[in-house]
Amino acid sequence: MSFVPGQPVTAVVQRIEIQKLRQGDNLILGFSIGGGIDQDPGQNPFSEDKTDKGIYVTRITPGGPADEAGLRMGDKIMQVNGWDMTMVTHDRARKRLTKKNEGVVRLLVTRKSLEEAVKQSMGGCPRQ
Repeated sequence: MSFVPGQPVTAVVQRIEIQKLRQGDNLILGFSIGGGIDQDPGQNPFSEDKTDKGIYVTRITPGGPADEAGLRMGDKIMQVNGWDMTMVTHDRARKRLTKKNEGVVRLLVTRKSLEEAVKQSMGGCPRQ
């Protein structure tokens, strides 16, 4: 999914709530991200046209909090706890996700399979 910066975005999103896992002083989410407006989108394996500077899930820890919540590798993160993530640096995204005082992370994500399912449902019925 790509878009023009500063223009409205229409996206099919899924809500995912991740309960952070406490390990000592750390709160673990169980996933890694890539992308950001300060990164080279050509290096992002999930950017279809290699221009999308969005934040993508690049790794999921099997059995970890993100895996249990239904997050998938390749998901594009649109919001974190109500904060827009479509035009942020990699570091800003990381900081929003790892705030120490938040035990729960509420995400809005989009993924190719969601978009395809909606397109199919809208155009998949034969018209008479």
